Amino acid sequence: MPDSRRTLESKVQELWDRDAVRDCVARYCRGMDRFDRELVLSAFHPDAHEEHGKFVGDPQEFVEFAIGQHTKAHLSHQHYMLNHRSEIEGDTAHAETYFMFVSMNREGRTYSLGGGRYIDRMEKRDGRWAIAARVTLRDWAMIDERPDLDDLTAFTSTRTSLSEEMRAFMNGGMGPKRDRTDASYMRPLRVDPERASAYRKMTQKR
Repeated sequence: MPDSRRTLESKVQELWDRDAVRDCVARYCRGMDRFDRELVLSAFHPDAHEEHGKFVGDPQEFVEFAIGQHTKAHLSHQHYMLNHRSEIEGDTAHAETYFMFVSMNREGRTYSLGGGRYIDRMEKRDGRWAIAARVTLRDWAMIDERPDLDDLTAFTSTRTSLSEEMRAFMNGGMGPKRDRTDASYMRPLRVDPERASAYRKMTQKR
């Protein structure tokens, strides 16, 4: 095969992979806004782990947690995808997607507005790209006071109702950084399985 043909095919494959990686994030956002469990789960491999604010666990656990939280707190909500970048090496991709979240609330302030980033390690298995590990970082929110950015509960809408145990747990996780210690630079990105076990034990006590 001529080198030019091989180069063209590799470039087309790269474009396909990049589109599939981005589409994976889009499926997650649409599925979460529509409470479509199957669509959300299609964005993850079954053995994936997610660290998302006060939650750490697997996709099935996360879907129940997230939809439960949105149902209880919001009349409606939307997840917007903004800047997106992926680094692809073979069947592994590391992606960073900026997001903005808007909700109409059932109680208190009429609406909430905040933003952050989805940090993903994706893997292509049997031709299918999906999330193998995700860390969701919150970078900002529309709040009435200047936050302590070292306090990872600062942008949590349920902050006032958090137990001291949960606050300590959240502050033991990964938070946003403005340097190369940020989770977006971690290779490979991983979620500590011990934190998932600790989360399960803590929530089972309630």
